[in-house]
Amino acid sequence: MGNTRHSIEGGQPSSFEHSKLLYVSTSKYEGDWQSILHSHPFSELFYVVNGNGSFIAEGSEFPVSRNDMVIINPHVEHTEKSLHTTPLEYIVLGIDGLSFSSTDIASVQDGLSMQTASGAVYKYNMTNSNVYAYLNIMLEEISHKEDNYESVCQNLLEVLLICMLRNNHLSIVQSSNTILNRECTQIKNYLDANYSENITLDTLASITHMNKYYMAHAFTKYIGVSPINYLLQKRIQEGKSLLESTSYSIAQISTILGFSSQSYFSQTFKKATGKTPIQHRNEFRKENV
Repeated sequence: MGNTRHSIEGGQPSSFEHSKLLYVSTSKYEGDWQSILHSHPFSELFYVVNGNGSFIAEGSEFPVSRNDMVIINPHVEHTEKSLHTTPLEYIVLGIDGLSFSSTDIASVQDGLSMQTASGAVYKYNMTNSNVYAYLNIMLEEISHKEDNYESVCQNLLEVLLICMLRNNHLSIVQSSNTILNRECTQIKNYLDANYSENITLDTLASITHMNKYYMAHAFTKYIGVSPINYLLQKRIQEGKSLLESTSYSIAQISTILGFSSQSYFSQTFKKATGKTPIQHRNEFRKENV
């Protein structure tokens, strides 16, 4: 009986240990394509399973076809177009905490490397790799959601990244939070200026071109409260000012602040301050006679 043992020698520490798989999605063109430029504060991997089309990144367009992998770094505006005759079918991964770079553009073999105003985009063909197999296992895990599927998907992501780095001499760097913090500040400024409007998570997501759940998570982490709670806090703060400095009725103030009803305003105000709007106004006036 033949027996061969391969020893594992000490390896290098992972360069993407702080990366996080945010989502795995599949899409197929079926005649209802919405080709809209958008961006994300995280990286995306766009793998073409079948079909032909083109990819657009900040004004530049290039063709994509089966087994092509497109890397989109954070905050690069992009979209894709499909040919009607050979519709695109693809898998997309959203990855937080890292971005891709190449010290030598020519080192990205058999592909395309493009530097946009916001960041880099890379494309290369993955025919001779196991990437599609790893993506299929990842899809199966995330669809069935059996015990510890998150760990399996995260580990598969690291395997996939290693395969990509081997084949194309790319490098991975941890993403800076500077741009993400700028997006959160933009949301905060928008809420400060438009607190009286009917604002939802979808409203804020459309402003920043971010996934609304990821946007809410990032805002909460950066500001300390969720976007909706921040909006309510802003309205209560402005409500105190109006109660103290004007003779508007509670109903008028409720409308000015954007609450759907006077009762909802009163309920929210009391929950936040421990007093009803009338009690707050009366106590303020008594203290400032």
